[in-house]
Amino acid sequence: MVKKIGILGAGKLGMVLGQLASRAGYQVYIAGSGSPEKIALTVEVLLPGAKALIAKEVVEKTDTVILALPLGKYQTLSIDQLADKLVIDAMNYWWEVDGQRPELTDVSSSSSELVQSYLKKSIVVKAFNHMGYHNLYDEAKSKGQRTRKAIAIVGDNKDAVQKVAAIVDDFGFDPLDGGNLSQGIRMEPGSPVFGANLEYDELKAALASFETTKRGIEAKKAGNLAMK
Repeated sequence: MVKKIGILGAGKLGMVLGQLASRAGYQVYIAGSGSPEKIALTVEVLLPGAKALIAKEVVEKTDTVILALPLGKYQTLSIDQLADKLVIDAMNYWWEVDGQRPELTDVSSSSSELVQSYLKKSIVVKAFNHMGYHNLYDEAKSKGQRTRKAIAIVGDNKDAVQKVAAIVDDFGFDPLDGGNLSQGIRMEPGSPVFGANLEYDELKAALASFETTKRGIEAKKAGNLAMK
């Protein structure tokens, strides 16, 4: 049976994740911010076999959807369309794109917890946000290869985390379970792992070192680093 995956967001990250999925044998469905025709040629060239559709159609085609959008757009997503879907949150906050959004940088919760609170009918797992799209493209390797890089995954539903771990492995990276969804704050912009290109043990150490950073200390005081 062909594995399927949907991607909402056809920017650089969305396209790279689509390429990794295609290489791994997935049927890819992808939607940009406009009509499918706007990205059809790019998809045809970069993602042979993938289908450019509107967001609603992408969601209808698969049970697993990656969010590769600017984080500030998460409230434009359809709660009902994404109901009962496994949603992989690969989004990050960029003030240049999202504007000043204090709720997206508040240490009392991770950004993925906000996404889960909004998409209350979905299961949200955080992954693929902390490595640059260029490194994702260049560093993907088959299982067992030396110097294979790792991707952190966090989520409250452990069955869903295991499913995402299998996807991470398929895409060419070692999956690292980073704990519950609140721990996603360790992977956000400004953290030691954000933008890093690390192997499993290095990534694990970098995630732990977040507690020594200014933002980590603030998050700990707010009670957002306790494993649940």
